[in-house]
Amino acid sequence: MHEATDSPDTVGPPTGPVPRDGPGQAAGPITLPPLVDQHSHGTVDGELGVGSFETHLAAAAGSGAAPAGTTFFDSWTGLAVRRWCPPLLGMEPHCAPVSYLARRRELGAYRAARLLLRGAGIGTFLLESGARDDLSGPDELAAAADGTVLEVVRLEPLAEQVADTSGTVDAFIGNTAEALYAAAQHATAFAMGIAFCDEIPPDPREVRRAAARWLALTVRPDRNRAPDPALAQHLLWSAVATGLPVQLHCADPQSLIGFLRATAGFGTDLVLLPDRPHHRRAAQLAAAFPHVYADAGPRPGETLGEAPFGKLLFSTGARALPELYVAASRLFGQAMARLAEEWVGEGICTRAEAQRIAGLVAAGTARRVYRLDAAGSG
Repeated sequence: MHEATDSPDTVGPPTGPVPRDGPGQAAGPITLPPLVDQHSHGTVDGELGVGSFETHLAAAAGSGAAPAGTTFFDSWTGLAVRRWCPPLLGMEPHCAPVSYLARRRELGAYRAARLLLRGAGIGTFLLESGARDDLSGPDELAAAADGTVLEVVRLEPLAEQVADTSGTVDAFIGNTAEALYAAAQHATAFAMGIAFCDEIPPDPREVRRAAARWLALTVRPDRNRAPDPALAQHLLWSAVATGLPVQLHCADPQSLIGFLRATAGFGTDLVLLPDRPHHRRAAQLAAAFPHVYADAGPRPGETLGEAPFGKLLFSTGARALPELYVAASRLFGQAMARLAEEWVGEGICTRAEAQRIAGLVAAGTARRVYRLDAAGSG
């Protein structure tokens, strides 16, 4: 059961009659269904001081720390946090950061996270697992958000876990195949960070050599556990063979064109999650390949003109702070509603069509790609 917040800003469908501006034409605001967040990482537990809170804000902006005399509250994400999060905790928008954090501590970390997550307008979370033990897992996030949380299995930590229990190359290769099969029985998707992948699976002999080198590193305290290219590509091709959707974290998706072309017809959907500023290019690739989809990005107006609307999906990418879920969902909702209103006003589409398009990007396409309705998600 959702906890009441008295906030007027909750994203969701209208609760009353929809006004009309003409015969058969709805004149009410464009609204979104409960969002499907296709990519997030969970939240941290415990109280956060100003310094640790700003560290997480900085990480969300892709930075290490704010220069002396500045603050990441003075950023686009920081402004969004100050606008949308205080009302969910019973405060005025744009209150001073120190006052907001004091209120957060007064409520307690768990209660504050519940109020924020339940006010974000997100109904289903696809949570990437395995990367960090200090972030909430699926059960914890589901309880706090009062929503559905489904697991996306990250391939690199899965391979690390297998390596820790495999003493030989043969054992590692066999155990990896078994672990992928077992994960596919419960996961909603796989995910991997990949800069490049060849158009054919790597030669098994090279995979064995790469596995031997990687296993040798596991006995060193300063080891680099990232799989080398041959092993990473073996993991990726193996995940594609399971038939589950695979999320590709790629700085620039341009380098994956050969792999995208080679996997057409496999029956496996691929979802591009690029770094900024490559969302437009990812959308173009989604338009070019039937089995490829792309994250809509922080500015959906840039991507909606590059791909069919049913090829783009919303995500927060949130990590650590529940405020980041709120900020991303509200910014997305505002951007989609503004764009839809412009299209209606300019006669590009009807209001009903604009509502349908917004619903596709917000949730509908994710429900189809990740087979959420078949899985019985909320």
